[in-house]
Amino acid sequence: MHCVMRKLTNSISRTQFRTKIVGFRSYCSNKVVVDIGQPTPASHPKLLKDGEITPGISSDEYIERRKKLLDLLPEKSLAIIAAAPVKMMTDVVPYTFRQDADYLYITGCQQPGGVAVLGHDIGLCMFMPEVKPYDVTWQGQIAGVEAALDTFKADKAYPMRKLREILPDMLRGSSKLFHNTQTATSTYTELEAFQKLVYCNNVRDLSVYTHQLRWIKSPAELKLMKEAASIACQALLLTMLHSKTYPFEGMLAAKVEYECRMRGAQRMGFNPVVGGGPNASVIHYSRNDQKIKQGDLVLMDVGCELHGYVSDLTRTWPPCGSFSSSQEELYELILETNKLCVELCKPGASIREIHNYSVDMLQKGFKEIGLLKNGGSSSYHKLNPTSIGHYLGMDIHDCSMVSFDAPLKPGVVITIEPGVYIPSSYNCPERYRGIGIRIEDEVLITETGYEVLTASIPKEVKQIESLLNNFCNGMGVDNQNNMRATFS
Repeated sequence: MHCVMRKLTNSISRTQFRTKIVGFRSYCSNKVVVDIGQPTPASHPKLLKDGEITPGISSDEYIERRKKLLDLLPEKSLAIIAAAPVKMMTDVVPYTFRQDADYLYITGCQQPGGVAVLGHDIGLCMFMPEVKPYDVTWQGQIAGVEAALDTFKADKAYPMRKLREILPDMLRGSSKLFHNTQTATSTYTELEAFQKLVYCNNVRDLSVYTHQLRWIKSPAELKLMKEAASIACQALLLTMLHSKTYPFEGMLAAKVEYECRMRGAQRMGFNPVVGGGPNASVIHYSRNDQKIKQGDLVLMDVGCELHGYVSDLTRTWPPCGSFSSSQEELYELILETNKLCVELCKPGASIREIHNYSVDMLQKGFKEIGLLKNGGSSSYHKLNPTSIGHYLGMDIHDCSMVSFDAPLKPGVVITIEPGVYIPSSYNCPERYRGIGIRIEDEVLITETGYEVLTASIPKEVKQIESLLNNFCNGMGVDNQNNMRATFS
């Protein structure tokens, strides 16, 4: 390089030399991308567009969320939202971190250690953890004060050590305080100014307002939810095909998670429920450690998380490829209930109304089949103690502060999931004992009615049997023989 430079200086003027050197430097140097501990448009240009704080959600939308929350808060009130804490699996091994939905919804920060304060006079003020060389060595960079201002678009930002100096004055100027009780931290709850507000009964749960905002999804949020639903449907479909060759709960759980992650999901929305045979009658069964017996059904309740938004669906099928007569009889009742309840989804209806309709329909069906001897609610609840559905969004059971009696509005996403769960010891005809069936779909409420986000995965008996018998043949024959040898 030095030889090249000498030749250049000998053959061109000083001005020309400067021009060429500047051009050389701009051509060779790479722009330094600052790592703030989570993806940004600069660090992950294929994942985030310019102007987005998190994938699919722009800074303008985050700022609008903050304005809407301030509009809901009473005058002279303050809101505090702490980030989710890091939870430890052992003394040195943390569980995979998942951000609190309210903190993520307002700030866009996906990292632990921060406290956000929102007020009419201050806007969004973020107290951020400070970078320590030891932590950087072991865990990597984290977002600090500069990231709060530049990336998350906070109005003010301070290092966490300033919180005890600055926050008390904010609290003393407030008549009411709302905070996220799920992530409340002693960093601010032990402050004298906070305790005075508690003593005067002026501290409330902020989720009353944040859940109201999160309940109705924006177009950008709905796009992410549709993508999350599509990923889960594709993954579960491939898992259904996999089940004939590998009828093991644990393998099916591994398969669906693999397929979700390969399609871009960051994690599962929850530990997959893979209940074979009588395990399907355990509503949130999660051991996933049994082989599914020939002729038994398997119930899989799965969902994945994509950039902060989750999916949730359930299908039940016989890995052997055909339903028995008693299985099909029960399945058709649950399927018909699912389809009729989906038809009820529209603006103005409520989850409670849809649930009551499902109970009436299932009670009638259970009586006709011979599962219910009387119409008492206690007998019915032994067969199905669950609600027909729940709200869905950033959390699986989203917006829990919004009543199931609330009239549904366009932009709300719910699940419709009728089921029957018959314990092996239940007093009924033997052919029904130990059967568990659930059929769950995601439903978006639209201006004119509804859209089923999980419609791409089959649920009709003929569709399922055709899928298992016509598309599984020849899949992984060698692996199938190896598995049989291993588990025989």
